Amino acid sequence: MRFGRVLALAAATSLALAGCAGGGSSSSGDGSTLKIGFMGDLTGENSGIVIPPRNGAQLAIDEYNATNPKTKIELKPYDSQGKPDQATSLITTAIGSDKITALIGPAFSGESKAIGGQLEQNKIPSVSPSATNPGLAKNNWAYWHRVVANDDDQGPKIAEFLIKAKSPKTAFVLSDDQEYSVGLADAFEKTLKGAGVTVQRDKFPKDAPDYSSTVQKVKAANPDIITFGGYYAQGGPLLKQLRDGGVKAVFATGDGSLDPQLVSGAGAAAAEGAVIGCPCNIPDASTPSEFSTKYKQKFNVDPAIYATEGYDAATAIINAVKAGNTTGETINNFLKTADFKGVSKQIKFKANGEPETNAIYVYQVVSGAIKNLGASTEAKITG
Repeated sequence: MRFGRVLALAAATSLALAGCAGGGSSSSGDGSTLKIGFMGDLTGENSGIVIPPRNGAQLAIDEYNATNPKTKIELKPYDSQGKPDQATSLITTAIGSDKITALIGPAFSGESKAIGGQLEQNKIPSVSPSATNPGLAKNNWAYWHRVVANDDDQGPKIAEFLIKAKSPKTAFVLSDDQEYSVGLADAFEKTLKGAGVTVQRDKFPKDAPDYSSTVQKVKAANPDIITFGGYYAQGGPLLKQLRDGGVKAVFATGDGSLDPQLVSGAGAAAAEGAVIGCPCNIPDASTPSEFSTKYKQKFNVDPAIYATEGYDAATAIINAVKAGNTTGETINNFLKTADFKGVSKQIKFKANGEPETNAIYVYQVVSGAIKNLGASTEAKITG
């Protein structure tokens, strides 16, 4: 997400928070309860990407608590609305007053970058189900982890899929100015140019009132394909305006736009044929798995983007607690050894917190619905 200003309060309180390093627990009957935070956009413009992993995490924790363990877990939500400055303020409260022991999230990349230093200083392990910016793994954070492939995997594999499917000679790479968006667009551009595709690029402000200037540039270029780095809140209206402007090129984007609101934001006709990549494999509703059945029973909806990753991120922390680890430091040590079959993939972390598994899946809007075409190396585009 967009870089917000980092609150001065964060720096002023960092030493005080250090005294709370590793979080704490509260008494609960014969045992105790650990507070685990979940941070992300729960009510903002891109909450459709974050509510499913929050639900997945809640499902895992509720199942664990139902076994009546010695140490129970309370999932405490922090609604950042995906804004880095809001996340910075919230994590101060989460560590200082609420005394969380670990964090699932942050969901987006900009907020992850904004608070990673505070988590590190206070020895609060985090596992993100959905933040994909490559730079997050390059901060030497020992307490940071994610269960999804990054945009250096996602961007190239989406681009490679398009090159194989459409043999483009020209491409236009678009993005807004958010952290995630620019990173994904960079990956698109690098891969396309490396394959000999002629690339033009345009970037617009996240809160641009319209995209007419961008549409004019793309129409004039008449590219074979368009790739967009960004979230569905911007992607839907952008795609609508491109189609209204007469641009017919294949439109492809990444996980930030993998939500039905991309279709509703563009209109079904404009969205038809759009390609969406994601380091997530959403369960097919037509063949329910054990996870999707439990998820639908609890939340009355089918699992969506990153629901399985939210479940797996929570499970990694739950497994640490099951093994008797109740401080941030000991949970983090346990995460270094994690290796289990999750519902999304095998969960195992590299030394820098990256996941060992980096498969990318391709989706396409077909007859107004988002259809899973399979892994990028095997998927076949429609139309």
